[in-house]
Amino acid sequence: MVTISHLQEWKREQFKFASITAYDATFARLFSKNGVKVILVGDSLGMTIQGHNSTLPVILNDMVYHIRCVRQGAPSCFLLADLPFMTYATPSQAFENAAKLMRAGANMVKLEGGGAWLADTIRNLVMRSIPVCGHLGLTPQSVNMLGGYKVQGKNMNDAEQLLADAHILAKAGMQLLVLECVPSKLAEQVTSELTIPIIGIGAGSKTDGQILVMQDVLGITEDINMPTFAKNFLASEGNIPAAVRCYIQEVESGQFPALEHSF
Repeated sequence: MVTISHLQEWKREQFKFASITAYDATFARLFSKNGVKVILVGDSLGMTIQGHNSTLPVILNDMVYHIRCVRQGAPSCFLLADLPFMTYATPSQAFENAAKLMRAGANMVKLEGGGAWLADTIRNLVMRSIPVCGHLGLTPQSVNMLGGYKVQGKNMNDAEQLLADAHILAKAGMQLLVLECVPSKLAEQVTSELTIPIIGIGAGSKTDGQILVMQDVLGITEDINMPTFAKNFLASEGNIPAAVRCYIQEVESGQFPALEHSF
């Protein structure tokens, strides 16, 4: 079974790894059989599965249900799981809700945002044997505060704040970090300064790993909503297993993401 120790070893060895979202047992099994070792059960299911225009309507029971499904399909993958909107607003709330995700089959919970308030929550979760993944840059749960899905960290002040937040969260005990929609140079700096693995999505090719939403990898996102940082791997491969293997190979070789998928 893949563990956080494997991800840490991959960072030390500079082995780039590909991860993907999944929401059911069938796709989780297919991804695992074709080489995916890290799966995120993301609150992105609010948009990809439920049809909402944001992740905000997703509730904890939705996450528990889909985590159980994915774990059945991919028993040996490292499974990340999002704590959805307003389920970790207080430390006690975070403890209770994170435990539910772990009992459902997650290996690690993911929280969005930075700052001292979240550092305290992370510190206390880790003390209670709940591994934590952070998420900085474009944080979809904050879409109403950000004014839309926009690249973050473009100016010096914002970049310095993101870097500071990354260090604060890592010091608190965060063991993994997702950087979404940030300039490649900033993602490279975070990756080089932190000893924990960094997974990028729209963050250039210098992070330790990459993640994409499965619908984007397979080109079944409506064209109007296809992110510029994503790539349809099914278009050139002709079948889903081959598309997944191509995605993994291009991440491991550094071919993806290319400049056209970066900021």
